[in-house]
Amino acid sequence: MAPSRAWFSPRFYGMENFPLEGPVLLVGNHSLAGGTDAPLLAYEILERHDRLVRGLAENVLIDVPGLRDVLHRWGIVRGNRHNCTTLLEKGEAVAVFPGGGREAMRGKGQKYQLMWEGRTGFAKMAIAAGAPIVPIAMVGGDDVFDIVFDGDHPAMLPIRKAVEGLGLRSSLTPPLIRGLGPTLVPKPERFYFSLGTPIDTSPWRDVEDTEMAAVELQTVVKKALEGELDFLLAERDRDRGRSLLGRTLGRFGL
Repeated sequence: MAPSRAWFSPRFYGMENFPLEGPVLLVGNHSLAGGTDAPLLAYEILERHDRLVRGLAENVLIDVPGLRDVLHRWGIVRGNRHNCTTLLEKGEAVAVFPGGGREAMRGKGQKYQLMWEGRTGFAKMAIAAGAPIVPIAMVGGDDVFDIVFDGDHPAMLPIRKAVEGLGLRSSLTPPLIRGLGPTLVPKPERFYFSLGTPIDTSPWRDVEDTEMAAVELQTVVKKALEGELDFLLAERDRDRGRSLLGRTLGRFGL
């Protein structure tokens, strides 16, 4: 992770909120650079707390030979309820992003928005496993790329048709992006991470209406995560070292 840490110069907040033992469900926001920011947080947790965070990947990623092997080596498994529940029952730390691919394939003007409509599965699993939920906010991943055309743009029609041809929802059409200049190299914007206070799921465990319990818990988690995102966005906006240029000038006292 050394090259990534050097390029993005991450900052971490609330690391003391990570449980040192027992099952825990980390619930976060999905960004355009989800494959870049999340590993930095997982590595930091491993270094500080000696716990490996297990990830859940979309079927479309696990089904790709070669990539599947890489993901498995990192402890990432196919994203379904059975796998998540099994990991929690074994006392593992599991990271989920309820917005999934739809949140990752966001459009213009949708930075750091949570798209969790109808996504209550994570809440049901946490309640059933008796696992606390830790909100994990990540800022920076939506800043390292600019969206040229989002998936709904008329120019992206051929890509949408190809996505649908693979049996996927058109909402999973990836946007056309650019990073540093005209390239796909991510801009060296700083990444910011914040772990919120663990949310005890036991108050919802004995509620007879499991659907209502899951909706209530999802609302609580979403509000907590949005609060952490607001905190990080404020930190980012007042950070002179947000960009590589700012960090370089800061080293020279400028």
